[in-house]
Amino acid sequence: MSPDTRPTRPGRCRTAAAAAAVSAAVVLSACTGGSPPPPAPSETAATATNTGTAGPAASAPATGAPATDSGADAAGNIPQLVENLSPSVVTIFTDGGLGSGVVYSEDGLILTNEHVIRGNTTVEVAFADGQRVEGTVRATDAVTDLALVQANRTGLPKPTYQTNLPKVGEGALVLGSPLGFENTATAGIISGLHRSIPGSASNSLSLVDLIQTDAPISPGNSGGAVINMRGEIIGISEAYLPPSTGAVALGFAIPAATAVEVAEELLADGTAEHAYVGLTPGELTRQIAEQLGIDASTGVVVLNVDEDGPAGRAGIRPGDVLESMEGVELDAPERLLAELRNRNPGDSVGFKVKRGDENLDIKAELTERPAS
Repeated sequence: MSPDTRPTRPGRCRTAAAAAAVSAAVVLSACTGGSPPPPAPSETAATATNTGTAGPAASAPATGAPATDSGADAAGNIPQLVENLSPSVVTIFTDGGLGSGVVYSEDGLILTNEHVIRGNTTVEVAFADGQRVEGTVRATDAVTDLALVQANRTGLPKPTYQTNLPKVGEGALVLGSPLGFENTATAGIISGLHRSIPGSASNSLSLVDLIQTDAPISPGNSGGAVINMRGEIIGISEAYLPPSTGAVALGFAIPAATAVEVAEELLADGTAEHAYVGLTPGELTRQIAEQLGIDASTGVVVLNVDEDGPAGRAGIRPGDVLESMEGVELDAPERLLAELRNRNPGDSVGFKVKRGDENLDIKAELTERPAS
């Protein structure tokens, strides 16, 4: 379920990965320090609004919604959806800045990104009604970049987490606190599914198998909610491509199914289980292929191997090129990571491997990721 090294993930509000094909920097939609800056004089109204998952299949509908306006009744009514869901989205203040979070249970449990609360054991949680309470970091998982915070407040409105993937073209709303502007809503559509950020494998464990949206996401949105037009949580805001890369409204979220699955594992014993193959994947370039003396245009080059891990025991070596896993073509390191995300410890997976002028079929039995 993850890459097999644990590269340092950038801190909040810093570049997370270089997108190799377009030389674009992925930015975590993390937290931001200080007070919100005033809009520049040249900003238009539209610019000023530029803001910024296996457990139960779906949890109870939000209890904070007005009695006469359920999520279904409010479908397509954006102001009503925002009013219904805002009590379930919080702002999380840390020593290093702020981020966002979503209510996971009525007893004060908040779901957010690991990079939002990293380095903190206690935080401050602010609600839409203005109340602020202390929160304790309960459990974290750096592999999926998810964390649970226990807020000192009960009776919270728990939203529905929709663990079925949305359809491309569906409407989407992003709720959170971009650049310190609390309780901000932005709108767009679902632009793509199963997205992985090119070039992220060397810096991140989590930027694979994401939902893409054009609903604007900015620093401070991290850990906030992406919702559909029925008022259901479909994702947790994770990252975006900044305008400096030439991108226009490219934001990414962790699917609700992943968030719920990891949250339930963290609740059970404080840890989340991830499959481990024991190698470091790298991009196969033409120059690398020439150096290795192989005739291959696609695949993932093995940079390092844990000799005591599944890959090492199976006979995979540094310099091997993994062309496919279980029939799925591996055209980038991120593809390998995404495929591993869907596997479990104990699964046996078959690789087609290119080694010099040899073509090999190698099977490896995945294990649980060692504790770091």
